[in-house]
Amino acid sequence: MALTIGNLAKSTGVGVETVRFYEREKLIPKPPRTKSGYRQYPEDAVERVRFIRLAKELGFTLAEIRQLLALRVKPRGNCEAVKRRAQAKIIEMEEKINQLQRIRSVLGKLARACDERIDTGSCPILESLT
Repeated sequence: MALTIGNLAKSTGVGVETVRFYEREKLIPKPPRTKSGYRQYPEDAVERVRFIRLAKELGFTLAEIRQLLALRVKPRGNCEAVKRRAQAKIIEMEEKINQLQRIRSVLGKLARACDERIDTGSCPILESLT
């Protein structure tokens, strides 16, 4: 049974515009249309869009998701290639976490410095941004 774009979006937890975006980005194939122009997605599109959504939630970029999708359709593909991509993503996330912790520390110091100031003319946060 074919799905409309609205039904596909609803069943996968994404918006209609997201489905259109994935289609434009060639993450999902263009579906056939009815005579009246409505998209008719195959049922397997649900699994594919869910895969994309979950991969994005894990921090994969669209380019990386495209690569994962390519590996996914190769039943004899090497799981090691997927593992390497996941490990690279872990390293990337750890670097981002460290960067966010540094930013939090600096902002905390600046916020504490504000406790001693009354007017914004000498605000340490504003001064640090100039």
